[in-house]
Amino acid sequence: MTEGEAVRPAEAEQGPRDLRTRVAAAAILAPLTVAVAYAGGWFWAALVLLAAVGLYVEWLTVVGARTPAMVAAGVASLCGACWIEVARIGAAYVFDLVVLGVAAAALLAPKRRGWAALGSIYAFAALIASLAVRADQAWGYAALMFVMLVVWVTDIGGYFAGRSIGGPKLWPRVSPKKTWAGAIGGSMAGLAVAAGFAGLSLGKIGPLLLLGGILSIVSQLGDLFESAVKRRFGVKDSSHIIPGHGGLMDRLDGFVAAIALAAILGFLRGGADGVGRGIMVW
Repeated sequence: MTEGEAVRPAEAEQGPRDLRTRVAAAAILAPLTVAVAYAGGWFWAALVLLAAVGLYVEWLTVVGARTPAMVAAGVASLCGACWIEVARIGAAYVFDLVVLGVAAAALLAPKRRGWAALGSIYAFAALIASLAVRADQAWGYAALMFVMLVVWVTDIGGYFAGRSIGGPKLWPRVSPKKTWAGAIGGSMAGLAVAAGFAGLSLGKIGPLLLLGGILSIVSQLGDLFESAVKRRFGVKDSSHIIPGHGGLMDRLDGFVAAIALAAILGFLRGGADGVGRGIMVW
């Protein structure tokens, strides 16, 4: 559009229409996710497994390495890891399945084997981290909600801060619409969630603010990572499964990065049975 040219009505209405679609989808999916997370157990495991399988299939599609054999091998290994993790059979067996799943992805890929293996790791990280955090009977739900809310408000805060303030772009080569104002606004929203949890006596204010800030930044880096992968292969959306949001990769990119880091930290501090406590209790 040249300078001074009037904006077409269809283009002017596209932004508000997309926002309404995003809000409507989120209004359905967010409460459902919270309810299933609260139920825990096999309900949460089933949802997480479906998401992990979807992430794996979308990744293979984006990088151009999807075949029926690869999908079948990935689904089988993810299902096995999910069952072992929920049944608490043993971390060693989960590790073995992860190794087998990643190796199968690399060996069965018709091309871009490294990218295919990375997609398997991505899906396993989302699956195992999400299950491990929730498995803590005392603190699992609180820890899971902490991570999810930090990621969600970071995304929301970044969207509105970026659109209302604008300014210099964060990484225009990878994500042309993201700005530094959006990144800072998203991080501030994440800190507000941390302060809210501390206000509800669900942790100490200092550690939660630090953790909330780190997870907010990591979730944004996860978003940029997914954008970089899509740009590398010339893909706009990983799929169109979620109205207004694109695919599961588009919606869960920040969460995967944040929950993986949170699970590692929780495991280091609380052990295999106290991942949630390791995240929340300092």
